[in-house]
Amino acid sequence: MTQERAHRAWRSAERIKRLSDRLVGVGPFGIGLDAVLDWIPGLGPIYSVGAGALLVGQALSARASAATILRMIAYLAADTATSSVPLAGWAIDALFPGHLMAANALQKDIEARHGPSDLPGWGGRKPSKGRKGRR
Repeated sequence: MTQERAHRAWRSAERIKRLSDRLVGVGPFGIGLDAVLDWIPGLGPIYSVGAGALLVGQALSARASAATILRMIAYLAADTATSSVPLAGWAIDALFPGHLMAANALQKDIEARHGPSDLPGWGGRKPSKGRKGRR
């Protein structure tokens, strides 16, 4: 049951990071709802905190390590703090993919603890044969 919950959390993190920071990608950069909603006063930080809370909730559900959760919180706090700075904050927030970084940290933790999944929508890498499942 824990493994299934972790793999569902992996997929949820994937959706959140794409929606928040990679809705439209241009090369290595992407813009998502996090940056777009910053143009509406008050809505950007609300979205940022809400999406961050969902990610942390998924991390707790997947029983991610304390170090991973603390790293995620640091990324999300930095991302949300930049949203509060008028105009310059939008540019910084658009370029700093805090939700993406937090989601990636969670996904790596899940892959390391629970391995790849056969669930639909799983984007995790299968372990190579020569490395005995290590990444």
